[in-house]
Amino acid sequence: MPAFINLFHTKLPHKPTINHTIRPTFTNLNKSTFTNANMTDSTYPLTNPPTDLSAISQIDTSVLFPTFTVPDAWDLGCLLRSRLSTFPSPTVISITLANGTPLFYTAVHPGITPDNSHWVARKSATVLRFGTSTWYMHNKFQGDEKAFADKYCLQEKAKEYAIHGGGFPVRVKGVEGVVAVIVVSGLKQQQDHQIIVQTCRDFLDGVGEGDEKRKED
Repeated sequence: MPAFINLFHTKLPHKPTINHTIRPTFTNLNKSTFTNANMTDSTYPLTNPPTDLSAISQIDTSVLFPTFTVPDAWDLGCLLRSRLSTFPSPTVISITLANGTPLFYTAVHPGITPDNSHWVARKSATVLRFGTSTWYMHNKFQGDEKAFADKYCLQEKAKEYAIHGGGFPVRVKGVEGVVAVIVVSGLKQQQDHQIIVQTCRDFLDGVGEGDEKRKED
């Protein structure tokens, strides 16, 4: 038999199984929280975020990561996805470095459209330009996009930014500025914001780096 025919008789190795489970270090959550998404309301409790600018700013700057690596982004993104899966709305999660490198991107539930990606890009641009959460910018201008655009002379570039909650800065202890951006799009804007905040805090508590300033509150 010609040598080239032998290639078709060669037994190929089995494709390895990829384990996509989240590291258990910070996912010891109540399993009853994660129920079927076909519900009218989520079983994951979200508190109302503050609307006072000083309170929002304190949260933005005090949620500090000890490091922010590719595995960190993956695990944080998976934890966010688990919680968002309890909401009936289709949502998008995006985690990118400040230089634009994507670390995590996924959709939760069917129904995502290209418009969600547009919102992700606009929220991310706001966080990177102003160094704060989009929820902060929303409350600073009371949701008035024209006032926001006029204040910063954005003119035709105003469409590149969004002042709706759901964009949050990732800060690393000892590092100046924003290291990465977390964006959630698909829920009500206050929910988009708050689920990021609560998940980041639980993530940090789980890896033993809980926010000391928050514990004093």
